[in-house]
Amino acid sequence: MDIEILSAESLGVRGLCCYVKTRQRDILIDPGFALGYMRHKLLPHPRQVVMAERARLRIISLWGKATDIVISHFHGDHVPLVNANPYQLHAKELTGLNNSARIWSKNPDHLSSNETVREESLSAALGVHFLPGEGVKDGPLHFSLAVPHGDPDVTDELVMMSLVKEGIRFLHAPDIQLLHDQTVSRILEWQPDILIAGGPPLYLARLTEEQINRAWQNALRLARGIDRFILDHHLLRCTEGITWLEELSALSGKPVLCAADFMCRKRMLMEAERETLYRDFPVPEGWHEDYAKGEATTQNYRQ
Repeated sequence: MDIEILSAESLGVRGLCCYVKTRQRDILIDPGFALGYMRHKLLPHPRQVVMAERARLRIISLWGKATDIVISHFHGDHVPLVNANPYQLHAKELTGLNNSARIWSKNPDHLSSNETVREESLSAALGVHFLPGEGVKDGPLHFSLAVPHGDPDVTDELVMMSLVKEGIRFLHAPDIQLLHDQTVSRILEWQPDILIAGGPPLYLARLTEEQINRAWQNALRLARGIDRFILDHHLLRCTEGITWLEELSALSGKPVLCAADFMCRKRMLMEAERETLYRDFPVPEGWHEDYAKGEATTQNYRQ
């Protein structure tokens, strides 16, 4: 089994897109990305836009090769959109690219009203029908029933987890935020060898101390119970997330990784460091408007 992480906050963009290649299947999970349209009262820095351009090209390339495409939920950093902003993946870039792939998603009755609109518009744009995945076992793929997108006492939104089994067991658990004890217990019951999960959104002021402590205890459970634990996404939208990884590693006695670590790449927390990027690499007035119209490029910001 080969695993490639294509989008994650430690790789410079919002998302948790993975490509898993087995002997039987080529599986593209959560083929989307975003940049955080506004953080610290600033639009995405062009250096971060470079990372989005690279993610876009790679996801489009692998979409064309995939036997299976999995959408855990229909948020804009996890799925192509028909109304994408300039820093997301637009559905028109995928139209007609791979009509033979099986596209799996949550069951229709677990879609929010906004997700239903996105599912219907994306299905129409791509000319495909999505397969209900919850609880399904299909070859090396095994999908969970829908689990909470964060704290179930705060939100009724749900996501679907994906387990890929071929020699080793790889589990993709996006946006769970480690805020639901039963979801963490279910993960441990599945006994993955490698887990990639979305951590808690420490950057949000509304996250309570009780929620942070709950997420910490659940992160520690996973770190102690799973050989290779990759923790990213919401957690690394602020630099405090790195402290979390370091302290979890120290307390569990084994490294807790981010996506960049797993991919042996430099950590690029570009949303967390947006203010610093603007200070160190000034952006001309009107650049974002021109980029959206195709009249500006990232050429001067590529490393």
